[in-house]
Amino acid sequence: MRVIAGTYRGRRLVAPKGAATRPTGDRVREALFSILGPIDDASVLDLYAGSGALGLEALSRGARRCVFADVDGGACRAIKTNLATLGITGALVLQRDALSVLRDEAHAHRVHALVMLDPPYGEWERLEERLTLALPAVVADGGRVVVETAAKVEPTLPLDLVTTRRYGSARITIFTP
Repeated sequence: MRVIAGTYRGRRLVAPKGAATRPTGDRVREALFSILGPIDDASVLDLYAGSGALGLEALSRGARRCVFADVDGGACRAIKTNLATLGITGALVLQRDALSVLRDEAHAHRVHALVMLDPPYGEWERLEERLTLALPAVVADGGRVVVETAAKVEPTLPLDLVTTRRYGSARITIFTP
């Protein structure tokens, strides 16, 4: 796994050991960021971050700041290792549940231009209703929400659907307020 484009293009990333983390593949990340276009100076929230590949790609492509959140200690260590290896500043790694991070961000009135969610594929249906309530408060005007799910799952949120595309076993769905 590597950074696809930007300042850190071609640099290798580490992922947590074991089957609990499923890093977003290079091809999917490349397609996603082609759809998103420029993200210069954006504030990014990477939930269910795993290896941090999505947020790291955003930082490489010019995002100003990224908050990574994952409940798994191994995932958080991998993100911190990747940040240190790349020499990236402007990032925060939280070993916390995504829903509690969303509540705290909303309570602090922090909004993000890009919110990325890549929960375990089997969890979307269980999480969808709670995410529906929590997400709108943290998305900046004109911002976007990216959801990665299993290809057969078609997520819905109380936001406008921009596009949904399948890439092998994955589906990327993009929403905007």
